[in-house]
Amino acid sequence: MGKQVAVGSDRLEIIKPELEGSRIGLLTNPTGINGRFEATLTRCAALPWLQLNAIFACEHGIRGERQAGERFEDETHPALGIPVYSLYGTRKKPDAAMLGGIDAVLFDIQDTGMRFYTYLSTLVYLMEACSEAGKRLVVLDRPNPLGGCRAEGGRLEPGYESMVGAVAGIPYATGLTIGEYARYVNDSRRIGCRLTVIPMEGWDRTMEYAATGLYWLPPSPNMPSIDTVRVYAGTCLFEGTNVSEGRGTTSPFETIGAPWIDGERLAALFHEYGCPGVHACPVYFSPVFSKHQGRLCGGVRLFVTDAGSFRAVRTGLALLESVLKLYPGMFEWLPPSRKDGPHFIDLLSGGARVRQTLGQTGGYRGLLETYDREQEAWESLTKPCLLYGKP
Repeated sequence: MGKQVAVGSDRLEIIKPELEGSRIGLLTNPTGINGRFEATLTRCAALPWLQLNAIFACEHGIRGERQAGERFEDETHPALGIPVYSLYGTRKKPDAAMLGGIDAVLFDIQDTGMRFYTYLSTLVYLMEACSEAGKRLVVLDRPNPLGGCRAEGGRLEPGYESMVGAVAGIPYATGLTIGEYARYVNDSRRIGCRLTVIPMEGWDRTMEYAATGLYWLPPSPNMPSIDTVRVYAGTCLFEGTNVSEGRGTTSPFETIGAPWIDGERLAALFHEYGCPGVHACPVYFSPVFSKHQGRLCGGVRLFVTDAGSFRAVRTGLALLESVLKLYPGMFEWLPPSRKDGPHFIDLLSGGARVRQTLGQTGGYRGLLETYDREQEAWESLTKPCLLYGKP
């Protein structure tokens, strides 16, 4: 490792002149640490110039142990005796009463840089709540784990906003840090949040996480490594199907499969797509939870052989279409969770295009061409919000 990047939580003193004596709330989880492994929660509770009055918890909880989609309720912090408000239960954003006893909210959490990872949606809802209540929001910036040079995937279409994509126009992979994302959303949606971003020091857009000198702590149970993050923008699409995305295995999102899949056939067809920088290895697995729990599944595990040329979304679409072509009688899109509601794949992909065109003649290539144009437009739109130079 080279010189360690200083993340926003390493630089809390920057905000001292403006926040000294303030009552604060903190949204964080176990990834909210600085380069010396000091938890932002512990530090905020001990700093003499701040008064920590509330904690906010997003999906997976304040301890980061809860599984995807697991709702939970408010609690009291056992050591600090202050409320821990759930933003992944009956509510998605703080109400006025929760913000009444604080002057500002600090946000410190490691994100994946992907639209459908719910932390970005929680950030948007928090910005809205702070704007409505006249409270300040301070985002302690952290690296985009895949660097900041490339966005990927189609942009979310209006009408498909949800917890896996709260803002229309956002691609699968943003290419932004979480602080830059906050700046973009606040400006483009005219939220009017009193937003401050404490930037990192020593980070540039070419850096993947391994180059930062920081250690990876899983932001959720199924995001154990940077290898997982690298493929996630593509294989997350399998969450909207009856094919396992590897939950319940030691390699979630790197492994996909089902009881009716022949891994060798799938790998062979996938490789015909010529996706760069990746190899699909036939595997067998038996998930201990989630889809196909306890059943023997065939499938593939993805290995990124060249991170520079690898494209997660292209890979995910090719793999998805390969399964669809090989097993048209077995493959299914998961049905809508409510009558007349959207399919989950539509929420993940940001519209009906993937479900309606993949597997059709020219569908895969057409999606890639459309996505390329949308990525270029996105990168142009976000330039004014960048904190660390141009891609």
